[in-house]
Amino acid sequence: MKPTSSPIDGLVLVGDQFRPALVRFGHRIEAVEPQSRVRDDQFIIPGFVDSHSHGGGGADVMDGAAAVARVADFHLRHGTTTLLPTTVTAPKEELLAAFAGIAEARRDGSAIRADLPGVHLEGPFINPDKLGAQPPFAIPPDLELFDRLYDRAPVIVATIAPENDPGHRLISHMCHRGTKVQIGHSLASCAQCRDAMAAGVAGFTHLFNAMSGADHRRPGVAAAALAFGSHAEIIPDLLHVDAAMLMMARRAIPGLYAVTDAMAAAGCPAGAYRLGTHDVISDGSSARLQDGTLAGSILTMNRAFANFLALGMPMVEAAQRTSTIAARYLGLADRGRIAPGLRADLLVVDGNGRLREIYCGGVPVEPAAE
Repeated sequence: MKPTSSPIDGLVLVGDQFRPALVRFGHRIEAVEPQSRVRDDQFIIPGFVDSHSHGGGGADVMDGAAAVARVADFHLRHGTTTLLPTTVTAPKEELLAAFAGIAEARRDGSAIRADLPGVHLEGPFINPDKLGAQPPFAIPPDLELFDRLYDRAPVIVATIAPENDPGHRLISHMCHRGTKVQIGHSLASCAQCRDAMAAGVAGFTHLFNAMSGADHRRPGVAAAALAFGSHAEIIPDLLHVDAAMLMMARRAIPGLYAVTDAMAAAGCPAGAYRLGTHDVISDGSSARLQDGTLAGSILTMNRAFANFLALGMPMVEAAQRTSTIAARYLGLADRGRIAPGLRADLLVVDGNGRLREIYCGGVPVEPAAE
């Protein structure tokens, strides 16, 4: 599809402040021109970057190329212009099939949808005693399996439990291939985390969830993230993490950024859905296993952005924590900011953070109905 030929104006996020400007763009941003007068009721921010999403719109990324495309389309209409399809812990052949489907979806340029630069491999190299809502197929480190998966679609992020990789062979191998290794679904001690960070671990997966905690005498993964981490995901649906804990993490971790951890029920009516081999029930506000365990979320990135604003974050910071920080962390230098030469992934929002317009690679996309 062709990009729009019409420039947009408003208060544009340039660097760390909003400035009155007009943005000209094709597939890429051509110019950001200062203006003396613009519409002051609309703000132009970079498209959202979600590095952790299992599904949405009734589809699951484990279910093949058509499902991945449906997920990417669903999240784009909620402002996510860059998405990492995220796998669940599953038997080897199912993971290989899922990666083949993601690879096919990445090759398909027939429709405009969220860009898919690669995959977030969440498991299977996690602690079987800290699965959370992950299916029970955790395995020890397997470098050959990792390579087979990576050769089908690039693994941008991998979540592992470092206590199961005591020699750091898996961490080192993943880092060598350019993967951002994160600690999650882990019962590691703080000391084990620090050793893993020295070996190359870069971040933490869904901070506070499915990890050992911040006990003042037995510090675990959460304590390591708060004390020594530079980057961490957080799920700001205000169910996975209490607002007070989210704000504490914001003060402690400079590179804290939002993810949805969305599953198939996102954007769908209450009812029964699947996450891997698990039955999940959505009540319209959360998704849970039969025992009440949270099973991913039904969050979208525009709602994450709005929740940050509701917690009192300035809009500049909310935009950075839903786009800029993640893009920089993932090494995606051509997005997450508004500047000439970058992808024209742009959102127009009102003063309350509601989506008015979406542009993905310069192509206009109709926002989903609220």
